[in-house]
Amino acid sequence: EVQLQASGGGLVQAGGSLRLSCAVFGSTFDDYSISWFRQAPGKEREGISCIHSLDGTLYYADSVKGRFTISSDNAKNTVYLQMNSLKPEDTAVYYCAAALTIATIPCRYYGMDYWGKGTQVTVSS
Repeated sequence: EVQLQASGGGLVQAGGSLRLSCAVFGSTFDDYSISWFRQAPGKEREGISCIHSLDGTLYYADSVKGRFTISSDNAKNTVYLQMNSLKPEDTAVYYCAAALTIATIPCRYYGMDYWGKGTQVTVSS
């Protein structure tokens, strides 16, 4: 069974940075593409970024484009989300999730197979 462990959340001032990590256990890293989601209080969960495990294609939601960067370290079986220029509206619980990789289909924000526990990000104004 695949297990995901998200970490790196915390409290930061607006304009600051955080780097989230998603460690993947129990699978060959190429088998699953990783997506990052967030959910703020009273709001729906939002897919914000994903990385295709075979071709490395990256996707970003408009809300984070230009500020967040997703990357992977295959040797460490870990996907990172570097978050810069943080805003109070980025405050949310952040989750990583895995979807079985299909070579001809981009990474996605639906039909995820495994989820990690969330990590809280709080941005103060």
